[in-house]
Amino acid sequence: MSTRLAMAAALAALAAAAGCGRHAADRDGPAPAAFGLTPAQRAQIHVAPVVSDTFSPTVQLTGTVAFDGDRSTQVLAPISGPVIRLLADLGERVRAGQPLALVASPDYAAAVAQYQKAVAAAQNARRIADQDAQLWKNDAIARRDLDQAQTDAAQADADREAALEQLRSIGVDSAGLAAIRAGQTVAAPPGVVRSPIPGVVVEKLITPGQLLQADVTPCFTVADLSTVWVMANAFDSDLPDVAVGDPADVTPTDGSERFPGTVDYVGALVDPQTRATLVRVVARNHGDFLKKDMYVRVAVRSRRPRRGLLVPVSAVLRDADNLPFVFLATPDSSFSRRHVTIGSRVGDRYEITAGLAAGDQVIVEGGLFLQFAENQ
Repeated sequence: MSTRLAMAAALAALAAAAGCGRHAADRDGPAPAAFGLTPAQRAQIHVAPVVSDTFSPTVQLTGTVAFDGDRSTQVLAPISGPVIRLLADLGERVRAGQPLALVASPDYAAAVAQYQKAVAAAQNARRIADQDAQLWKNDAIARRDLDQAQTDAAQADADREAALEQLRSIGVDSAGLAAIRAGQTVAAPPGVVRSPIPGVVVEKLITPGQLLQADVTPCFTVADLSTVWVMANAFDSDLPDVAVGDPADVTPTDGSERFPGTVDYVGALVDPQTRATLVRVVARNHGDFLKKDMYVRVAVRSRRPRRGLLVPVSAVLRDADNLPFVFLATPDSSFSRRHVTIGSRVGDRYEITAGLAAGDQVIVEGGLFLQFAENQ
């Protein structure tokens, strides 16, 4: 007889025996907590001892995906004015400094006038400082007057350079700056909104014609999607086994991919609503698969070993109330249910934190058939 036929026969025998036991219980009171098996039935059941072992626990958390805050930024408008044209689309990869949009800036004329005034003031202040230096050599003025003139000249030079940077910030190139210095009339260039970092345009927040306010209006969000942050929640029982530097695996809810990462932050506060502590994992995002706000599972592999009781995953079953239990072999060769408390999963084993002791004999194969027969 094949193993499958033997198991089927054992199941039928178990069902019949359990059925008789159930009817007897209906007549005589509650069914006993333990029941025995014939030698043929017992041959289909595999039993193993509960062992005490040293292991590194794996903590299972849930979380959501966010952009890597160290590799993403919101791009603000550097100048005020209406948007002329958008130069980048959603999903486009951009370089640092690449133009994203053009803006018609009414600030150009004011910036040119400010620069010309700053140049004239700097030239005049420098001329006065040079004259005072000559007068001081001839003992015509006090030293403090010379120092003040030189301070005024240095301040005027700084104002001129600031005005020059203002022209650059609104898009005036080197040729335009040379023409302005030469006193020539230069057509107002469009202002440019540029990407400050390389990455992908993940948000486009403006439209053509929209009026922008300098340093206030957000225009785009650019993010480097090669890594993401996963914001997970850890409860009090999880925290002893979660620490900065622990490796972690991030898995979407469909289990289709696995993304390696590392815990880089464990919060110092407990959320008063959820009673959870924030754990941040930096994960490598190959193929840009992980998306912002996606729900994921996070398995944190603790680097701090501890000792505990372990049983195979196959030994742990669930009752009608979804509570975990095992079938425990008793000294008289019968079996009984024993509810247990599960801790961490360690590979193909569960940590048992309550309900068993080292050396207890539990069913590790055939428990489902025994459960089915028991419930007949």
